[in-house]
Amino acid sequence: MSSFRFKQCIVVREDLKMSLGKACAQVAHAAVSAAEETRRLKPEWFEEWLKEGQRKIVLRVKSLEELFEIRDEALKEGVVACLISDMGLTELPPGTVTCLGLGPAPEELMNRITGELPLL
Repeated sequence: MSSFRFKQCIVVREDLKMSLGKACAQVAHAAVSAAEETRRLKPEWFEEWLKEGQRKIVLRVKSLEELFEIRDEALKEGVVACLISDMGLTELPPGTVTCLGLGPAPEELMNRITGELPLL
């Protein structure tokens, strides 16, 4: 059994075929954006996650539509969900939605939303 109670999930679109560096930058944007929004809206979740070591899981979806479905499910469950759009300075057209930052949130809640998604 895990000793962690909270985690953050970052969900990346695999259909974009981003370079490793681009994907890493987008994941970082999502992690920071979702954490800051959680700190504002659910400070108790943020503080517990911070104390536990800021666990993050990076997952993937096949399409933008699937990313939106995960976002909608998270919002319905009360989990912060931040879509990340690229500025278009390097590999992608401006405004391309690349990934989704979720939480941090309680692990059991996050597992209901992302438990079926494969790791990146």
